[in-house]
Amino acid sequence: MSLIQSFPYQLYLVISEADCKGRNFLEVAEQSILGGVDIIQLREKNASDQDFLEKAIRLKEITDKYGIPLIINDNTFVAKEVDAFGIHVGNNDTQPTVLRENSFQNKMIGYSIEYLEQLENQETVVSDYLGISPVFRTDTKTDTVTEWGLEGLMKIRKLTDKPLVAIGNIHLKNARAVIDSGADCIAVVSEICSAGNPQKAAFNLKNEINK
Repeated sequence: MSLIQSFPYQLYLVISEADCKGRNFLEVAEQSILGGVDIIQLREKNASDQDFLEKAIRLKEITDKYGIPLIINDNTFVAKEVDAFGIHVGNNDTQPTVLRENSFQNKMIGYSIEYLEQLENQETVVSDYLGISPVFRTDTKTDTVTEWGLEGLMKIRKLTDKPLVAIGNIHLKNARAVIDSGADCIAVVSEICSAGNPQKAAFNLKNEINK
């Protein structure tokens, strides 16, 4: 059973230093919050634990300043050290059931769905939200299995009441269609991290979601 009953987030930024193309990722994060991002995940797949931790500490200063939840991608050490709001894991990471039994009883847990069969397992039951990954194929995440598309998203929506966070090549022109297909929230990387004006990019996306 998931412990966090409310998921009021609509616009979810997944950020890494590399995705910001040489710009200060902390500035990009702050601008995105000012533009309307509701929740941020720090994903540093290739960083050492110490490097990841240092980035997380600096980012959390910003998210705390604005009251924005910070989610750590697949690193229990960093998530514990910074007292993150939650953690996001996939099929090859620590299982949500294991996280719940250990140090994440009262933290938000996100779980990536790559097969329909996952909707029936205990990992989904104990998770707070499901990452539908990817809706459309993307260069920022190449280790995924299923490209869900809008039809797949609609199918998942019919099979679960869990909050759905859609990610994968979502941008201004398809964001509304993704929401209309059943997503509670859209997650983006490049659409904000690579934008010339991250604040404006976030603002435009949030407006599109709320149309």
